[in-house]
Amino acid sequence: MSAVPDGKKLVRSPSGLRMVPENGAFNSPFSLDEPQWVPDKECSRCMQCEAKFDFITRKHHCRRCGRCFCDKCCSRKLPLPRMCFVDPVRQCGQCSATSGREGDFYERQLRVLMGGGTFLVTQGSSEKSETMSCRLSNNHRYLFMDGDSSSGSHFEVELSRITSMQVQTDGSTPGEKDIHTYTSLLESTDLSEGGTSRACGMLLQYRPPGSQELQQLQLDTTGDDRKGPAAWLAAMHKAAKLLYESRDQ
Repeated sequence: MSAVPDGKKLVRSPSGLRMVPENGAFNSPFSLDEPQWVPDKECSRCMQCEAKFDFITRKHHCRRCGRCFCDKCCSRKLPLPRMCFVDPVRQCGQCSATSGREGDFYERQLRVLMGGGTFLVTQGSSEKSETMSCRLSNNHRYLFMDGDSSSGSHFEVELSRITSMQVQTDGSTPGEKDIHTYTSLLESTDLSEGGTSRACGMLLQYRPPGSQELQQLQLDTTGDDRKGPAAWLAAMHKAAKLLYESRDQ
């Protein structure tokens, strides 16, 4: 096994080996807590096909939802990065489908977000905008905004303090924009390169540390090459869905 990264520790739970932050306060905002397992004494039948458990038909717990299933209904082992498992773990059919859909985000979209994109950034109601690089921090907790070397400006937004997010896309009518807002768990709209829309901007509302007053931040793609920033916004669109799923659970 590879060395444990700084700031991480290995923890063995009934579900498997996990690599988690040493300080729980630094958990990724996308992470999920391990579920409580349904007690064996409360589960005499598979919770999907209702097969009766006996010496031949053994019961298994899904590591994502904690419910009891037979081997047939809970046979797949998949990575579960949202719970920081080191190895693939057993999941039921419904949970394995969900984890499979999330796999692309962890394998591709997080890299895009941490790689960053360049945007025209407007804070609050200011009429002044600044070209800044925006990227997700390595621990997934912050959006870092950095100006060019001449301005030296920098500020950050904590993801857990974002209250709403609007992803703007090129509308079907020239000059119009469609807005997709995340204030609750919503179905994702396809903003990938293969989709029908391309992301062109994002509006955030958040509460700075120590304040309950909402602040506003507008990011717009700029320049001739907008493909990279559009991909970053599309990845952030998917991150928003996971973020609000985490809050909902």
